[in-house]
Amino acid sequence: MTSVYAQPVQELIDELGRLPGVGPKSAQRIAFHLLKVEKVDALRLATAIIEAKDRVTFCQRCFNIAEGGMCVLCTDDRRDPTLLCVVEEPRDIVAVEKTQEYQGRYHVLQGAISPIDGVGPEQLRMRELLARIDGEHVQEVILCTNPNLEGEATAMYLSRLLRGLVPKITRIASGLPVGGDLEYADELTLGRALEGRREVED
Repeated sequence: MTSVYAQPVQELIDELGRLPGVGPKSAQRIAFHLLKVEKVDALRLATAIIEAKDRVTFCQRCFNIAEGGMCVLCTDDRRDPTLLCVVEEPRDIVAVEKTQEYQGRYHVLQGAISPIDGVGPEQLRMRELLARIDGEHVQEVILCTNPNLEGEATAMYLSRLLRGLVPKITRIASGLPVGGDLEYADELTLGRALEGRREVED
């Protein structure tokens, strides 16, 4: 089908449409917004993308995003090196840090086990995790993968892999959101809430 737009515009829409969560209509809307703004504003966005690609890499230790060899969390001596929280993506670290409840270190798998997408343990940062547990005297690994099918499969695989290698393996509790109704909870969420139940204190 022939495009109704000039080639540069269609190429811009196509590239924007490749971004996660951006459908054809959103790509078109963003493209026309960029064409409407001042050239200096569009160039500022383009420069920010190029700068990020040029300067940001993955941390050599935990595979979080970093500017240089190591990320700011790995170079922070105040963090507990015996605690290791395993997450799927760098953005998950931001979510955990917002709680202000965790003061250990992290390990980013850079994905989750998903046979449908052709992602197995060998495509993730599993070998590097094992090397860290051996070399950093880790006492507890917290499995902080997403509470979906891929995240659950990854957590289960890791718990089997790490058994006997680390004194304590824990999994974050997940369950009903505050303000949620039981009748609207799916089986997995409600099952998790029951699993993570705690004793009621006076």
